[in-house]
Amino acid sequence: MTVDTFKHEIAEAIKAYDKYVVCIDKVPEDCEASLKSLMEKAIKAYDNRGPTLRHGIALDKQVTIILSQTESERPLCGIYFNLYSPYQKKPASKAAKSAT
Repeated sequence: MTVDTFKHEIAEAIKAYDKYVVCIDKVPEDCEASLKSLMEKAIKAYDNRGPTLRHGIALDKQVTIILSQTESERPLCGIYFNLYSPYQKKPASKAAKSAT
């Protein structure tokens, strides 16, 4: 199993990314390289999973890739774009709240 095994899924994700996703950190030109890198990590996680585990997962702040075991030799592939904003306010720490 290689990244090329999932080239159709990657191509569909790139089309969706280009059309629907706004990402400040990752321009569309970098998306394909990122997807291929994450796919390699997901394949490694899938190939090296424990005997009772059914998934291989790889993610970054923008994308999650999940390979799920099926009855056939080829696993199912899910590519998800994460909802993330670099502008999201971080919650105040407990130490700062207790000091007031």
